[in-house]
Amino acid sequence: MNAPVRAWVGLGGNVGDPIATMRAATEALSRLPDTRLLRSSRLYRTPAWGLRDQADFINAVALLETSLGPRALLERMLDIERSFGRERRERWGPRVLDLDLLLHGDDVIDEPGLHVPHPHLHERAFALLPLLDVSPDVAIPRHGLARDALSVLACEGIQAVG
Repeated sequence: MNAPVRAWVGLGGNVGDPIATMRAATEALSRLPDTRLLRSSRLYRTPAWGLRDQADFINAVALLETSLGPRALLERMLDIERSFGRERRERWGPRVLDLDLLLHGDDVIDEPGLHVPHPHLHERAFALLPLLDVSPDVAIPRHGLARDALSVLACEGIQAVG
């Protein structure tokens, strides 16, 4: 068994009832084996990123303590997405639930299907705002403090909703 580490998971969705989905998905993350939920962020309503002609997203971050390695945690996250009916059709398109492994301890991983830290984390206010809710002093490996990354980004249209 691996030593426990902190892992940050980004949650997002804009299909169905995304507020209820984010709450239920956070609960599902808390039930993963060898894992406990330490904190969850407020929920944020954010304009769509990438493909803009779609409904706003609800985004959040869950801070976990887990003994699951990054690949095992990612596999469990994909299982949760599928259990909520996630179908991967269109990049940046509408989705019922998207779970992203943002950070796994201080790991830096660049493998097929697994990139930690999330390669665009430092560029996305909709991920950084809830990340800072749960960990105000967190650093993004190779990029520095998350709050410094956020300070240079526009946060227009992002609203706390819960």
